Amino acid sequence: MSINTHILTDSDEDISFAAELLKEDKLVAFPTETVYGLGGNALSPTAAQAIYSAKGRPSDNPLIVHICDPNSVYELAENVPDTAKTLMEAFWPGPLTIILPKSEVVPKQTTGGLDTVAIRLPSHPAALSLIKKSGIYIAAPSANSSGRPSPTTAKHVADDLNGRIEAIIDGGPVGIGIESTIVDLTSEIPTILRPGFITKKNLEAIIGEVRIDPAIIEADSNLRPKAPGMKYTHYAPSGELYIVETAQGRDKNTEAVAKKINELYNEKKAEGHVVRVLAPEEHCSFYNEADVIPVGNTTDGVTVSARLYASLRECDAAKAEFIYSESFENYELGGAIMNRLLKAAGHKIIEV
Repeated sequence: MSINTHILTDSDEDISFAAELLKEDKLVAFPTETVYGLGGNALSPTAAQAIYSAKGRPSDNPLIVHICDPNSVYELAENVPDTAKTLMEAFWPGPLTIILPKSEVVPKQTTGGLDTVAIRLPSHPAALSLIKKSGIYIAAPSANSSGRPSPTTAKHVADDLNGRIEAIIDGGPVGIGIESTIVDLTSEIPTILRPGFITKKNLEAIIGEVRIDPAIIEADSNLRPKAPGMKYTHYAPSGELYIVETAQGRDKNTEAVAKKINELYNEKKAEGHVVRVLAPEEHCSFYNEADVIPVGNTTDGVTVSARLYASLRECDAAKAEFIYSESFENYELGGAIMNRLLKAAGHKIIEV
């Protein structure tokens, strides 16, 4: 049964309306500083199940609980180590999610069946207002159909979820464009389960040694995911996406990479396929102007992260059958950007 989806602004009046919907276990998409989230009452098994259903998301993929007050962590988590307090003081509000042992108040429907809970305090004013006005904790994965590129505008949300959720708050394009960094604080050494705007270097400057989970850079395993995005294919366009890079260390041999991409592009075009190329703005002149999609400027990594998912959706809008992307490994936020790009490509890499 199709739902009448309300398209709302980020006015106080509209956010108050959305907050009432959340209290009724209904679903509301809203902007955060990272991507748009699909929100439901985090302490309601009914709302959590509705989120999984609306997204077509596997129910063992944990949801992140969004809060507006750091003190809420003490209700949601069984224990809060000093490391968590230090990170909360340094990076909240902001794009950092911490994983702690869950308290009894958090249903396992929200945590994907796990005994841990993922928590973050967003910095986007509309997100904070929605949490405050609703008076509840909001479980919110990205507001897209499962596996699709995450939404960075309200239109992206509507393209995927119109008729499946009760409301979408349009707060304009997001700023960062990739999901929050997730750090597991239940292991002996804090472990990054998903890279993001807050880097390993940023974290280590505050708390010392931090490790990166090997699953971030390897192909998806059969292990049960402890954080969103660890097990299942994510962010994928409809067409076949390939990352083209040099064989040694992903160095910036732009000429060799561009030559290879153009060879692949010309081959597929000659066969009659729809092809698109993803490249930073400063490299677009190397490719066919009509079929290259700019992905930010590598002198400012956040412009690349902010454009990444939109560029993948543009490939879908063009009905691209084959997509060839340069690597962004060596640029600012490169680790986080490549994590998303590798998952979107299903780890399909063409080495020059």
